[in-house]
Amino acid sequence: MRPKTILVCLTTPEHADTLLTCAVALARKHQAHLIGLHTVEALLVYPGIAMHVPEPAFAAFNKSQKAEAEEIRSIFLRRTESEDFVGEFRLLRAQSQSAAERMIESARAADLVIMSHEDRNADRYDQRHAQSQVIRHSGRPVIVVPLDYDGPEIGSNIVLGWSDTREAARAAHDMLSLADPGATVTVLKAGEAMTDAIIDGKSLDIAEMFARHGLRTTLEYREATHHSIADILQTVAFEKGADLIVTGAFGHSKAYDFVIGATTYELMKIQKLPVLFSR
Repeated sequence: MRPKTILVCLTTPEHADTLLTCAVALARKHQAHLIGLHTVEALLVYPGIAMHVPEPAFAAFNKSQKAEAEEIRSIFLRRTESEDFVGEFRLLRAQSQSAAERMIESARAADLVIMSHEDRNADRYDQRHAQSQVIRHSGRPVIVVPLDYDGPEIGSNIVLGWSDTREAARAAHDMLSLADPGATVTVLKAGEAMTDAIIDGKSLDIAEMFARHGLRTTLEYREATHHSIADILQTVAFEKGADLIVTGAFGHSKAYDFVIGATTYELMKIQKLPVLFSR
């Protein structure tokens, strides 16, 4: 089933154009309803802190929020007004919630979510780590786009990071909605010693499933020796000329991720290509 509702989370004017280049191309290809979401930050005054916030401070804060929202709205309208698909701009106030919580609420009615890579120099404090929160809690596939990305349209050449997990299976099937007819798909099993594909039934089954959908599928193995799985995914994607990496996300507990680290976090940190995360 092709995506018919796409949510693009527009956090800052600095990266709105890059993000919309990816989102508009996908909405055009699939004739999807494209929703551009921007959240307005709430000015919180904590009850445990005795302080007076002057009225001019509130006014200046609201003025800056309004100006940023209008700039993002103008970019969205400029990029979508001449398109055949429906473009809808939504402005939501965070109130007592964080920006990520409002994004999660909106994401649950979307087929696909598109977000920009985190930028600590431009993102507001309440937008920090929104990507991982939306991936973890929205229940929807999320494409994270690198800052200033100017690569090809998504869908014709895809690398899937495969393992025998629920998250990887979800990612594999989410990918089907984005793959072009006859697209090239590399099913990559990284981190293990070279395996005979004939006896690796689970990986072979996934590759054959894609082939039945008319995709040109290859199964590839890469052993992790001095490189992390995230590095291997990036390397293979560049070798294949891929336009998208697809992977399951956050397969471990938060405690495990904090103590040991996780491929998801590392890939989000070093990514040079759009990555579809599914959980």
